[in-house]
Amino acid sequence: MQHGKYRFIVGFLVVPMALYVIFVIWPFIQSIYYSFTDWTGLSPDFKMVGFDNYTKMLDDDIFWKSLQHSVMLAILLPLVTLGLALFFAFMLNVGGRRRKGAAIAGVRGSGFYKIAYFFPQVLSIAIVAILFQFAFDPAQGMINGTLKAVGFDDVPTWLGDPQLALWVVMAVLVWCTTGFFVVLFSAGMASIPKDFYEAALLDGASRFTTFFRITLPLLWDTVQSGWVYMGILALGAEGFAIVHIMSVGPGGPDYSTTVLPLYVYQSAFRDGQAGYATTIGVALLIVTLAFAAIVMRVGRRERLEF
Repeated sequence: MQHGKYRFIVGFLVVPMALYVIFVIWPFIQSIYYSFTDWTGLSPDFKMVGFDNYTKMLDDDIFWKSLQHSVMLAILLPLVTLGLALFFAFMLNVGGRRRKGAAIAGVRGSGFYKIAYFFPQVLSIAIVAILFQFAFDPAQGMINGTLKAVGFDDVPTWLGDPQLALWVVMAVLVWCTTGFFVVLFSAGMASIPKDFYEAALLDGASRFTTFFRITLPLLWDTVQSGWVYMGILALGAEGFAIVHIMSVGPGGPDYSTTVLPLYVYQSAFRDGQAGYATTIGVALLIVTLAFAAIVMRVGRRERLEF
């Protein structure tokens, strides 16, 4: 009977595991292999160059700038996004005034707010980037037009300013990702028994206290997973798409918005250095794995059940 059970399990796992190895693991192995070559990406001919690409990468100022920007996004983007999402979700579920028959309730119109917060998730990331590119246009954009209308003549150039460009990109990423976590955290808060909150309020606890003593500890696993997800998102496709579409260059001005995924793309398809691009990709893989491991280790807590 046991042998039959194992054959049954293996029969279900062999196909998805084979697909995972072919389409996920094997490309990683290929990337590591090509990082030791001078492959241009345009020709099947290449030769092994050992650690030359890695030496070049460590001496590359643009790589270090890109790494700094990517790490900033991976740290600050989850912090701001998850913080806002927790605040909004708490207000939508617990932060309202007492009503007849309900000691715990969200603010009025919470259903509408959830839809409004989630709306950016419906839009493609490319559409979001194009919309905000027009909005931040220094000459004809809505934001500078509004500032001029209320009396500000010395308006910033936003994406043209090396000191502001990365912060603008980060603000757009926060805008388009917060809504997803508002809905996610709202679902988690809805599953927390109302009795917990009512007992705390009867004991004189404030909303602030109930959030840090009840809500956050019981949602911690979800928050931790969201932090890892947001970090990977910032280091991956969404961070690349926003920067590639919105920024000057892209990646400018003066490499002020260049992130690792964009530098991989430019090295491979603009400069014809696919071997060097895969070297940067390996560094990006290491940074992503290290980030996920640190978050899971630092954020590990005893699991609470209710």
